[in-house]
Amino acid sequence: TTKYFIIQTSAAALILFASTMNAWQTGHWSITASPSHQTTLITTTALLLKLGAAPTHLWYPEILQGTTMNIALTLATWQKIAPLSLLMLLHTHLPVPLILLASTTSVLIGGLTGLNQTQTRKILAFSSIAHMGWLLTTLVIDLKLTTLTLTIYMIMTLATFTSMTTTTTKTITDTNAVWSASPALLTLTMLSLMSLGGLPPLTGFMPKLLILNGLITKNLLPLGTTLALASLP
Repeated sequence: TTKYFIIQTSAAALILFASTMNAWQTGHWSITASPSHQTTLITTTALLLKLGAAPTHLWYPEILQGTTMNIALTLATWQKIAPLSLLMLLHTHLPVPLILLASTTSVLIGGLTGLNQTQTRKILAFSSIAHMGWLLTTLVIDLKLTTLTLTIYMIMTLATFTSMTTTTTKTITDTNAVWSASPALLTLTMLSLMSLGGLPPLTGFMPKLLILNGLITKNLLPLGTTLALASLP
């Protein structure tokens, strides 16, 4: 609880500092009307910290592991809306290199580090970090795609957390006992996890396909290739 409070307070303080700096430089408090480069850089960094996106992600898996499933679900879904909404408001002024760096790093760390985990909540935490990378990528493509990707992510995460709460699985090995008790529920859980991973023809594959198509249209083929390869694990 203390770690979460410190992280969120620090991010909020950075946003307030950026707003104050912007007001001092421009004479108004609006951070969306011609903000300076320093203001957008500080604000973007603070919002990435709030989102738990790499490289400011270290607090996120530990917080999700140490809380109840309901609170973890709230942090993985509801908590993402406000920071992403601010990023969408600032999308014309965002530092694109920082956004693309954070998105690539998030997908790489989320995909590769999640392979070493046995705790289900940590697996979901690193999956969430990887999804934040895909969401950040949509900010430089199309805001409608951002909304679609966020909506699908929240629905899939809700389904996964709900099924895991029902089966009371804390580690991957716990699923062995669930199969004998409720094969249908375990099947639903596995389908939810595969959908989060973006496997075709499940729902989670659609936004990733649209994002890759958008990156190709924007002539960002190397980035699209990196994101696609990072999702294979």
